[in-house]
Amino acid sequence: MMGLGITRKVRKEFSDNLTNSGALPLLERTNGLLEELGVRGYLVGGFVRDTLLGRTTLDIDIVVTADAPEVARRVADGLDGKYILLDEIFGVARVIITGAGAAGEQWQLDFSSCEGDIEQDLARRDFTINAMAVDMGELVKDYREARLIDPFNGCEDLDRRVVRSVSEGVFKEDAVRLLRAVRLAAELGFGVDRDTEVQVRRYASLVSDVAGERVREELLRLLILPGSGRFVKYLNELDLLMAILPELSVTKGIEQPREHFWDVFDHSLETVVAVDFLLRQGEWEYADGELLSSVPWSEELAEHFERPVSSGSTGGALLRLAALLHDIAKPQTKTVEPDGRMRFLGHAGEGASLTATILERLRLSTKETRLVETMVKYHLRPMQMSQDELPTRRAIYRYFRDTGEVGIDTLFLNLADHLATRGPHLDSAGWQEHTRIVDYILEQYYEQQSQVSPVKLIDGHDLMNIFGLTPGPLLGELLESVREAQATGEVATREEALEYVRKQLTVEEGA
Repeated sequence: MMGLGITRKVRKEFSDNLTNSGALPLLERTNGLLEELGVRGYLVGGFVRDTLLGRTTLDIDIVVTADAPEVARRVADGLDGKYILLDEIFGVARVIITGAGAAGEQWQLDFSSCEGDIEQDLARRDFTINAMAVDMGELVKDYREARLIDPFNGCEDLDRRVVRSVSEGVFKEDAVRLLRAVRLAAELGFGVDRDTEVQVRRYASLVSDVAGERVREELLRLLILPGSGRFVKYLNELDLLMAILPELSVTKGIEQPREHFWDVFDHSLETVVAVDFLLRQGEWEYADGELLSSVPWSEELAEHFERPVSSGSTGGALLRLAALLHDIAKPQTKTVEPDGRMRFLGHAGEGASLTATILERLRLSTKETRLVETMVKYHLRPMQMSQDELPTRRAIYRYFRDTGEVGIDTLFLNLADHLATRGPHLDSAGWQEHTRIVDYILEQYYEQQSQVSPVKLIDGHDLMNIFGLTPGPLLGELLESVREAQATGEVATREEALEYVRKQLTVEEGA
């Protein structure tokens, strides 16, 4: 049903924020080109929503009353922009404009065609807060007097801070919107309207038919957000998590040893929340004031977890994904000894293989898949390096050699695993000892990096020229052995490295 605000004047927030965003000159130039073509354009969707909220955005969605790709091509020519055809079937095209604003930003204009009038176009959109529009001609003429076309009272929902579907049919038309409802609420700090929640649960199973890359995009955009652990729980409450990751269903109700407070499934959810807490991006319900004080943290670590990986993901997002999947193979590896002791031998290795299969289905990049797989495979390793004492320098070197780019991430996964194992029964002394070991491992890692990275003592040519070796596996093994000895402080000069190789070759010949 059409709302009362279909043609009301835009709110002052819109005009003020539009002016502050620096978008107005670009919109004026774009509308001038549209008028030359005899085309009417409307600002729609996220740009209108975010401008009303005062959120910075460089993405502008424009609906035109003509063939959108052709219009976009003409606009790109007129603005010296780059033209990209996004969807030939549905007629969607993008124009990228660099340096249009005062700060030289890169703007992204997405053009689509209006089928019918603008109200009919808005009726096909997903959520009311995305179903608002502003006539570009009116905006350019007087942006303070332009009308907000709001047939579904999206402006009111912005005030209520809720995500509400335009109609129940939007989820049947495109099931990825089921995930988008949660992701959008998480990004904006909103809640999902209760009637919309009912609709999401009703159609949750449809997500299983959505293309993997579209699920991946929504999932990673959710996991990149601070505090996203609670929204992973929310996905489960809405029956969406099992539709995305049906492999998790077998972890429900799988009992664990007595030190575990939760079964495997709930432990996995809590591990994601614990990651948020350890990254200083969320709360841990069972934390006292001192719990975080012993956990290593620095600006360098914060930047490490914010690092871009690929496909829009970050180190923190992939760590949360690894936290969710780290015990995925526990059900299939569970055994119970005659004395009642439960064991999950090999669950990390099998879990890594299963994780790779899941992430390939979701079309994560090869790099993203490898990093998450590595974290799952080695999530137990940090505490396996030490038996009632601090790990050796050699053990630490080999740990980081095997975990590569995610050595630090895996340490934090191991800490989160500890928190989500004990939950409210966390032993303070045990936690302090755990964090002390992790802190020591990190300290040794940074020291080893400073010893190894700047200086390469010998190379393959040295080994071939001095020892008469030929290219092959032995050459690589000797170089790695020297690098390990350098990292652990056993060799520090070229001469010591060569002597180390000489001894290694003597042992090899003796064998």
